[in-house]
Amino acid sequence: MMSSSDSVQSRLLLHAYSDGQLDPVNALAIERRIAADPLLATEYRQIEILKQLLRERLPREELPRGFRARIEHRSEYIIASSRPGVRWPRRLLVTALVASGATWLAQGPGADDVTRDGIFAGHVRSLMAPQPVDVVSSDQHTVKPWFNGRIPESPRVVDLSRHDFPLVGGRIDVIERRPVPTLVYKHRSHLISLTAVPAPTPSPALPIRAADGYNVLRWTDDGMSYWAISDLSVPELTTFEQLFRSTAPDR
Repeated sequence: MMSSSDSVQSRLLLHAYSDGQLDPVNALAIERRIAADPLLATEYRQIEILKQLLRERLPREELPRGFRARIEHRSEYIIASSRPGVRWPRRLLVTALVASGATWLAQGPGADDVTRDGIFAGHVRSLMAPQPVDVVSSDQHTVKPWFNGRIPESPRVVDLSRHDFPLVGGRIDVIERRPVPTLVYKHRSHLISLTAVPAPTPSPALPIRAADGYNVLRWTDDGMSYWAISDLSVPELTTFEQLFRSTAPDR
């Protein structure tokens, strides 16, 4: 079975291959993988269909002012904040970021949201790392204290194991140059990254939106904006949100 890291790398290679960004050796290698793997072939067809739809249904316009700079800044952010041992080919990364942006555009309008971009980048980066967390534990009383001294305030941590959403651990992500806590939960083989960002003023709930195979939702509680991202289905991710919000931390 393909691991999460392999899956992300394959998706990046597919986007790069579709855009003609691979050298001959890697292009031939991905062609052979597409021919041998029906799932990979299906995903490649979906990429091509999406590109065709964008060409047919959207008018050609000049790129917005600063678009290239934002893409390059985002790729620099991912490269700079990657864990040791993770290597991102720069041209491949920029290609994938543009492709994921096209997916956002095709599935619904949205303002440029730096926080959302950082959440997405942190989740994808964690899947490519040797492990998705910095502290590995299913015990909330181990994970919550781990953040003390590393960030200004420890996050709210709850035990959802009886609901089949066990805690995997936690890590620190950097959003807009600010270290923030991210909890990682699991449901079957799917990981959920839950990042807590300070929100001095309440923010409206963000409807679930899809980006490059991941669903993202946001809600605000007690001065914190919570962002959950996963490849879980929409109903399952909504269930996770409801459980997290309604479950009190153990004393």
